[in-house]
Amino acid sequence: MTATGADARAYPFGPVHRLDLDPALAAICGEQPVLRVRLPFGGDGWLVTRYADVRTVLADPRFSRAAAVGDHVPRTVAAGLPATSMLSMDPPDHTRLRRRVANAFTTRRIRELRPRVEEIVHGLLDTMVATGAPADLTEALTWPLPITVICEMLGVPIADRDGFTEWVDGLLTLSDPAESARARERLDRYLAGLIDLRRTAPTGDLLGELVAGEREDPLGEEALVGLGVSLLSAGQEATANQIGNFVYTLLTRPGLWRQLAADPALIPHAVEELSRFIPISATAGFTRIATEDVELGGQTIRAGDAVVAELGMANRDPEVFDRPGEIDFHRERVPHLTFGHGVHHCLGAQLARMELSVVLEILTGRLPALRLAVDEDQLAWRTERLVRGVAALPVRW
Repeated sequence: MTATGADARAYPFGPVHRLDLDPALAAICGEQPVLRVRLPFGGDGWLVTRYADVRTVLADPRFSRAAAVGDHVPRTVAAGLPATSMLSMDPPDHTRLRRRVANAFTTRRIRELRPRVEEIVHGLLDTMVATGAPADLTEALTWPLPITVICEMLGVPIADRDGFTEWVDGLLTLSDPAESARARERLDRYLAGLIDLRRTAPTGDLLGELVAGEREDPLGEEALVGLGVSLLSAGQEATANQIGNFVYTLLTRPGLWRQLAADPALIPHAVEELSRFIPISATAGFTRIATEDVELGGQTIRAGDAVVAELGMANRDPEVFDRPGEIDFHRERVPHLTFGHGVHHCLGAQLARMELSVVLEILTGRLPALRLAVDEDQLAWRTERLVRGVAALPVRW
């Protein structure tokens, strides 16, 4: 059973504001890097914040994702992932499923995709510029780009994007289990329909490749649908919000924007540093369950205990990053954990990096005078969702 007790502190400690780290979190976890907490759903667990400990939790097989399946498991989100999700599996099941899609995300495939991404970005900006300022950059660019890219990769009709965008958003709610369950059901039904079409009319897209692969290595309907949902939601939600977060961060620090406009060679470094600095998750990540007793950060994690890891805090660990609260595009090494670590390291990390790089290169090149069209405190933010992001980003150029 998970550790319980009156001394467990309720987590999250306070509301999330914009892209800030909770100051109470920083103060408490600086003294207790492995802290007993009461999670919003399911009971008590351990919150891990120090870089070295977070890496251990993410990579050590004694911390299981498969054991964290079920509504009774302590967690930070309204509804846990089903057992058929790749994110809910341990090796060898996870390895088998991941292998089926890994070829679509190799360095070579992402490099080949880059010209198409550049074409999409230029087209979206052409429309925005022609319409005139002010424009909402989230509506004009940050959401349409990743949705278009992942739809083209998977073979999902872009005309359906309003529906599945709403469902993915509902899936990632922090507070409403019923909303999350409804969204999951609709996404499952939608992806099952697309997969079924490919059984009678094969295609060359990623969903078509997954269906074709069933002849030699059958995964089954539930696993195929779960894989499709994972790819669609990850390729849409996280990247779309992070593009907006990057631009917001740069425009509210104009000196950084000018650095990139003056020296585009800094952009790959900027992508890594901004990925480190910006805590994209509104709360600690998916729960893992200890399968045996483990010593971590001076605490004994008992078999059966739930553990969640704060990537945002780990990315600001002063033992790893000099001046962690500053953005520095000249850091020689930025080993951040934003894309995870270990077997669950984000499959689409290279795709996300490429999209973020292309956006910064084209935006700073075409619109070097880009700026916010409203005061920073007038911006609206998405709330009650696992992934942080600005709701609208009005800009002029």
